[in-house]
Amino acid sequence: MATSAPAAGLTDNVAGLLAYLFIPAILFLVIEPYNKRRFIRFHSFQCIFLAVAGFVLGIGMSILWHIPFLGWLVLFLLWPLISLAELILWLFLMYQAYLGKMFKLPVIGDMAEKQADAM
Repeated sequence: MATSAPAAGLTDNVAGLLAYLFIPAILFLVIEPYNKRRFIRFHSFQCIFLAVAGFVLGIGMSILWHIPFLGWLVLFLLWPLISLAELILWLFLMYQAYLGKMFKLPVIGDMAEKQADAM
């Protein structure tokens, strides 16, 4: 469990949770002492990679939206379901970080782990 507390600042588990709010993820990668902690770097990178994957998925869905019939299916069925699944996933990852766990997503988690180890 990663809950070490700096002399002043956030504990690792709270910083890991906040990293999933995206802007703090970027800040934690550049601000000391957070950028020195592997746990926080991992969650920050996983958040960023997940946001990029969601952005790419959104672009793909926007393209499909212009195709007759398929566009209606995407707009009224797939988009709400994918958005709900993404929200649930984000909340789950925040909860896991708060518990001090490094829950890895299948592909994105491996990429985040490599980046966290590289720094």
